[in-house]
Amino acid sequence: MFYGGYGLHGRSAHQNEFLMIGPEDRYDIAHFEFIMRSAQRLMTKHPKLAPHVSVSLHCELAEILNAYTKIVEREGKLTGLHAYSAARPPHSEGLAIWIASYLANETNCLNINLLHLSSRKAIDAAWIMQQVFPHIAFRREVTVGHLLLDADCECAVQAKVNPPIRPREDVEALWQAVLERKIDWIVSDHACCSAEQKWSKDDPTNIWLAKAGFGGTECLLSGVLSEGSKRGMSYNHMAELLSFKPAQRFGLHSKGDIAPGFDADIALVDPHESFSVHATESESKQGYSPFEGLELTGRVKTTFLRGVPIYDGGKITGRALGRYLRRPG
Repeated sequence: MFYGGYGLHGRSAHQNEFLMIGPEDRYDIAHFEFIMRSAQRLMTKHPKLAPHVSVSLHCELAEILNAYTKIVEREGKLTGLHAYSAARPPHSEGLAIWIASYLANETNCLNINLLHLSSRKAIDAAWIMQQVFPHIAFRREVTVGHLLLDADCECAVQAKVNPPIRPREDVEALWQAVLERKIDWIVSDHACCSAEQKWSKDDPTNIWLAKAGFGGTECLLSGVLSEGSKRGMSYNHMAELLSFKPAQRFGLHSKGDIAPGFDADIALVDPHESFSVHATESESKQGYSPFEGLELTGRVKTTFLRGVPIYDGGKITGRALGRYLRRPG
């Protein structure tokens, strides 16, 4: 969201190809206004589908990112994840959320998903906008990466992501928002890239040259179970944020619950078994993990897809049973 003039793909000279826009096009505020207007027209044209038409937004403001990145690099006082967080400060998220919310009201785009909020300022801005525009169905999202990692973690370049991994006080603010039910779902924001893609061969510890994003799906359930339990989060609340609410929002009405008429998609978890995360034990081809060495409690033992066991005892079993899910309409 609001990345006009700012790179999404490290410092590549081919940003327009990554964004899938013309070389002269701008990925800016007006661009997102027109997307919202298009979504609103779609809702009006297909009223039965309107509840399932939404716009999902990554909220950071390019002008702030450009200015602060130059300041942080020039001063050279910070390194690693602390430098990257300071270069993309939390108030950039807050400002973008305010602007996005105003545009949603202006365009009558009534279903807005605010993605991967990473800071107290982002949470506060999102909650204030919900009160200012109560007729808009805002949904607020956080990621397992932002809940498990902080700017002091040793993984540094491996944990580069947008918005950045924040200092511990922001991590605890996210957890507080989860417990206060200000968050609608928790996701992995899985953006897997190999080690060769992730960091610069010439300068592998340079946070500025590294690519943003990492995989995290396999740590999602265990991560939330481990850290959520420490903070008094109920199992039902975890299931609601990890499964039921996102399924409802995106029209996947056979998913997200254990009830008649739903697919029997079930994960059996030992809530007392602890384990350390190691990339060498992962099925991912990524080759590294920002969660390396993290001690989690709550291991998935068996997984069923539509009632058929597909994972058991640490191994994938049976044949591939995945199928395309059509939304209503």
